[in-house]
Amino acid sequence: QVQLVESGGGLVQAGGSLRLSCAASGRTYSRFIMGWFRQAPGKEREFVAAISWNGGSTYYADSVKGRFTISRDNAKNTVYLQMNSLKPEDTAVYYCAADLDRSYSGRVYLDSYHYDYWGQGTQITVSS
Repeated sequence: QVQLVESGGGLVQAGGSLRLSCAASGRTYSRFIMGWFRQAPGKEREFVAAISWNGGSTYYADSVKGRFTISRDNAKNTVYLQMNSLKPEDTAVYYCAADLDRSYSGRVYLDSYHYDYWGQGTQITVSS
C-alpha cells in the first residue's frame, strides 16, 4: 500500500510562488510515475504535471508550462511542484498521484485513471 501526503499549500498573491511537496510511503516509490492534478470549485479534476520514475521525462499542461516545474527526490520519497508566477485561475485543490511503472518504461501519464494512489489534496488560493 502506498500513502501520499501533500504539503505546502496556502494563500498567495498573484505573481507569487509556492512549492508543493508530496511525500510517499512504500518501498517501491522510486518506480512510481508521479503526477499532480488540481480541481477548482465546480470544475473537473485536471492534469497539471507528471514525472517518470527516474525523472527523465516530464510533461506539463499548457496552462502551467513555463511557470510550474515538477521534480522528484527518490532518496526522500518526495515529489515537488514548484509554482511560479501564480495566477488567480491556479486556485484549486492540488492532488499528487502515483502509479507503478512495472516495466521501468520511463513513461508519464496525463490521464487520472492511470493513477492508483492519490493524496488527500492541499488547497492553493491565489488572490488578485
